[in-house]
Amino acid sequence: MSEQSSTIISKVWGMCSPLRDDGVSYGDYLEQLTYLIFLKMSDEYSKPPYKKETGIPAGYTWSDMNTLKGAELETQYKETLEKLGEQGGILGKIFKQATNKINNASILYRIVQMIDKEKWVSMSSDVKGEIYEGLLQKNAEDVKSGAGQYFTPRPLIRAMVACLRPETKKTIADPCCGSGGFFLAAQEYIVNNHTLDREEKEFLKNETFFGNELVPTTFKMCLMNLYLHNIGDIYGNVPVTLGDALLLDPGIRVDYVLTNPPFGKKSSLTFTNEEGEQEEEDLVYNRQDFWTTSSNKQLNFIQHINTILKSTGKAAVVVPDNVLFEGGAGETIREQLLKTTDLHTILRLPTGIFYKPGVKANVIFFDKKPAGAEMQTKEIWIYDLRTNMHFTLKQNPMQDKDLEDFVKCYNPENRYERTETWSEENPDGRWRKYDVNDILQRDKKSLDIFWIKDKSLADLDNLPSPDVLAADIIENLQSALESFQELQQQLMKKNNIVYEEPENTVMMVAEKE
Repeated sequence: MSEQSSTIISKVWGMCSPLRDDGVSYGDYLEQLTYLIFLKMSDEYSKPPYKKETGIPAGYTWSDMNTLKGAELETQYKETLEKLGEQGGILGKIFKQATNKINNASILYRIVQMIDKEKWVSMSSDVKGEIYEGLLQKNAEDVKSGAGQYFTPRPLIRAMVACLRPETKKTIADPCCGSGGFFLAAQEYIVNNHTLDREEKEFLKNETFFGNELVPTTFKMCLMNLYLHNIGDIYGNVPVTLGDALLLDPGIRVDYVLTNPPFGKKSSLTFTNEEGEQEEEDLVYNRQDFWTTSSNKQLNFIQHINTILKSTGKAAVVVPDNVLFEGGAGETIREQLLKTTDLHTILRLPTGIFYKPGVKANVIFFDKKPAGAEMQTKEIWIYDLRTNMHFTLKQNPMQDKDLEDFVKCYNPENRYERTETWSEENPDGRWRKYDVNDILQRDKKSLDIFWIKDKSLADLDNLPSPDVLAADIIENLQSALESFQELQQQLMKKNNIVYEEPENTVMMVAEKE
C-alpha cells in the first residue's frame, strides 16, 4: 500500500474510535463515508477542467455543506441525503433510504473537513482504490459487524483470477459480488497483462462487469469501490444490480464467472402469517433452467452460474465442503456438472482464512461445454492446501506466496499439460488427478477427496502451536453449533415455536483471540 494511501486511511480510520463511543459501527461509518466521498467527487467533477453536469440539485451540493458547522451542518446533511434519495439513476441508487448516522455534530464536521482537503478525482484510481479497500478490510475484521461475510481473502481472489486468465473484451460476472473484490482483481490482471487500446479500455470500464448484490448497504459500498477503481461511470450504466440473483435467469451470458456465494446453506423467506406474526420458511427456487430444486443456496448458485455462462464460458467458484458430498440435490448437481461441463480442478482450501469461523471451503473450476452426448469431464485434478496447513486471520493470514505452488501446478498457460506431485513414493504430494469414472463409483459421487495423512494425528510430538490448536477448536465448535442451531430451528418450526438467536459464546471466545 502506498504511503499516501496509508496516511489517508489512518486519518479516516482515526475518526472511528470516537464514533464507536457514540454507538456508530464500522459499517455505518463506512456507509457515511461513501455518501460524503461521492458528494465531494461530484463537486470536483462540476468544476474545471471537467465541468460535468452532476445531476445534484442546487442547494444540495458539497459546496452547500462544507462550510457549515454544528446544527446547521447536521440539518443540511440530513436534507441532502433525503433529496438525493429521491433522484433517479445512480444518485437514487446510492442515496436510497440514506440517513445520517453520525449524530455528533463536531465529529461530522471533522470528517467533512478531512474529505474536503483531499482532491479525490485527480487522485489515481490505484490510490483511491487502496483507500477504500483498506477501509473495507478493516470493516471486515470487525467481528461484531458481520461484514466479513462478503470479504473474500484477496490472495485467494488473485490466485483464482490468475488461473482463469481473463482476456480483453470478454465479460465477467459475479452474482453475489459483495464489495467487488473479484472485479477489481480481474481488472488489475487485464491491465497488467495486456496492452489496451482505447476501445478495449472503454469496454473494460463500462461493458466487462455484471454483478448482483443482495444487501443494500453492501451494494452501495460496492458501487463506490468500483467507481473509485474506474469501473463504471457515475453518470452512466450501473455495473451492479441490487437484488437476489437467484430469482430468475437474467438473460445475460458471460465469458467468466468469479464468485464466492454467501456462507450458510439455506435461503429463507420472511412473511407475516394470519395472526400478524413474522415467520420464516425455506425459500426454494423453481426455475426451468435449474437441474433440480433445492433450498440450499450454494447448490442453487452453482446452477445459476451454469445458466449465465456462455457455451465456452469458464468459472471459478468458492463452495463449502457440503457442495462436494451432500446427497439428494447435491448428488444430482454434481452428476450434471460432470456430464455437461469440464469440472477439471478442485482447490481444497485451508481453514482459518475466512471471517466466518468453522468454514471448510474449496474452489471448483469448470468450463462450460456445448451440449453433447458424452461425459465432458474426463479427469479431475485436486490440490490439497488444507491438510497440515494452518492459517489465522491475524497472526498467520494467507498471503499470495501460499498459493504460488497451486497456480504453478494449475498451469494456467496450458492446463492440459500438468504433472502430479503426488506419487506412491511421495504420498504427501498435494497435486493429484482422478479419473472421472472412479469419481462416479464413489458414494453419492462425492468430490470430497483427500489422501495426505494429518501429521497432528500421526505424530503427537509434532502438534501445532497452542494458538493454532485453539483456533481449530473454535472453528470446529462454531461449525457444530451452527449445525445444532439449524436443527433446532427446524424442530421449533414444526412445533410453531418462535426461534430466538442464542448468544454465541464460541464467537465471543474468537473475538478475544
